[in-house]
Amino acid sequence: MSWHPHVTVAAVAEQAGRFLLVEEQTRHGLAWNQPAGHWEPGESLIDAVVRETREETAYTFHPTALIGVYVWARPTDHDDPAPPTFLRVTFTGTVDPEPADHALDEGIVRAFWAEPETLRSAAAPLRSPMVLRSVDDWMAGVRHPLDLIQHLAP
Repeated sequence: MSWHPHVTVAAVAEQAGRFLLVEEQTRHGLAWNQPAGHWEPGESLIDAVVRETREETAYTFHPTALIGVYVWARPTDHDDPAPPTFLRVTFTGTVDPEPADHALDEGIVRAFWAEPETLRSAAAPLRSPMVLRSVDDWMAGVRHPLDLIQHLAP
């Protein structure tokens, strides 16, 4: 069996001290997450985070910096004896003032804004430890230029 980590992107957007989150249905119930999802063939990482944010929140995301690259191996449970490893590229940026008027991705219950304290005492579990870590890094001022990511032509 070969190992294939999942490459994902996530958006950390803040307005007036609150962060954009989604509440999503998972196989273990509801969870809170940043707008995030899998990088798809043929798109840049920046295009992927813009797309995922739009699909999950209806907001248009404008990336301004890279917060970090996080690696997390989901713990083993009886339902999944070989859980995946995630490599998550997390961006920060701004969103347009109002979301577009379209349906959210399947499995997304709602998009909402929450203060860090609310996130720490979430009514639903966080999707992964990467959610809070990236907010903490954002609050600590961690920012890397977008040109750190180099897409090379074949």
